[in-house]
Amino acid sequence: MRASRLLSILMLLQTRGRMSAEALAAEVEVSVRTIYRDIDQLSAAGVPVYAERGCAGGFALLDGWRTRLTGLTAPEAQALFLAGLPGPASELGLGEVMQAAQLKLLAALPADWQADARRVSARFHLDPIGWFSGTRPTDCLPTVAEAVWTERRLKIRYESWNAVTTREIEPFGLVLKAGVWYVVARAGGKLRTYRLSNILELSVLATRFNRPAEFDLAQHWAASTQSFETQIYRATALLRASPQGLKLLTGLSPAVADAVGRATHEPDADGWIRVVIPIESVEHAADELMKLRAEAEVLEPAALRQRLAETVQQLAVLYSAPSTHKRRARR
Repeated sequence: MRASRLLSILMLLQTRGRMSAEALAAEVEVSVRTIYRDIDQLSAAGVPVYAERGCAGGFALLDGWRTRLTGLTAPEAQALFLAGLPGPASELGLGEVMQAAQLKLLAALPADWQADARRVSARFHLDPIGWFSGTRPTDCLPTVAEAVWTERRLKIRYESWNAVTTREIEPFGLVLKAGVWYVVARAGGKLRTYRLSNILELSVLATRFNRPAEFDLAQHWAASTQSFETQIYRATALLRASPQGLKLLTGLSPAVADAVGRATHEPDADGWIRVVIPIESVEHAADELMKLRAEAEVLEPAALRQRLAETVQQLAVLYSAPSTHKRRARR
């Protein structure tokens, strides 16, 4: 346990530079007194660590000194090989770089770990794309990635659901969500999310921007997606569904599946269960619930029930008449 802690302290000083005893203690979750004892142990082992006093002081390694020890455990090395997704890396233009990095990591591992690391990529494959859906072309991805890295402004012509607009953005980060690339960017003083496949034209501007040091891409994405999912479902609908209907409901969306899982009503005489599900709008819900065929009945709201009834009547009229193609063929 102590050897692992000493290694963690060494890696922290090597990657972050000067750190106070209090900061080191917080990172490795020990007391400050223990940190002082550990620093003495590292120094006795020949590690050139020294202390600087004062408010900006702390412990640091001698300038230019680095250890070749990676500090990786066997599971950590395997995890790194598992995380090296070839698809996203290639889309970013980093496919060859990823392969080279893995080769260097492999060479640095102990001999008995190398076979385990190779087995990871041979026995585990991560496919982030959903069934029956392909990736839309994102030719602009390498350019956007470079702009994110170098903090350069972009001018884009973007197609949203209701319009095509041109605007300047400051790209803060890229996110791969279910096989689709998005860029989180500041535009007009607000953070917005743009789907890369909807960018029609793109140009890199000469001007740079300052990315806020406190911005956390992962935290922002988690908060924004939660907000989006909360806002998109603006109403609810009350249904009664058969056991087969409940199975079909769970396939509509994760939010609907959660609602089905929380259903507390007892089955009626027909074995059907009442469930309240979230809906975006009457129009969208009607299109989605048509997938359930006659395995579910909408009880509320009345507008949704009426919309489904009208759709069914239109289909009945369409299919009750002879085929237009057949009538034309007879002529």
